[in-house]
Amino acid sequence: MAARGPEAGERGRTNERGSGTVLAAGLGLVVIVAMALVLLLAQSAVMASRAASAADLAALAAADALRGISQGVPCSVAADVAGRQGAKITSCSEGGNDTVEVRTELLNRSMVGAATGHARAGPPP
Repeated sequence: MAARGPEAGERGRTNERGSGTVLAAGLGLVVIVAMALVLLLAQSAVMASRAASAADLAALAAADALRGISQGVPCSVAADVAGRQGAKITSCSEGGNDTVEVRTELLNRSMVGAATGHARAGPPP
């Protein structure tokens, strides 16, 4: 009696053995990369919000100093307030009508880059 080889239907299945594991591993890798990207975007959004808040607070404090409501030189006051928020002042300028414009950058950088903020403050119109 001659030995029989695998039938035609079984021959195709033996070549695909283990392919489910490879597909599952590939899908897992795609999910991990997607989660990493989502976390980076979320971190960028949080840092942008922190930089904007630091700029707002620094501009308000500088405007108060410019109007004489609080003591100090406006841009020095802004730098002090920004420093307490973990940011540094990249530019500070006094405008007309007792307004102050401040730009900040967070001291902590993310993998995406530095977060910056911009604010202008002064008396109500």
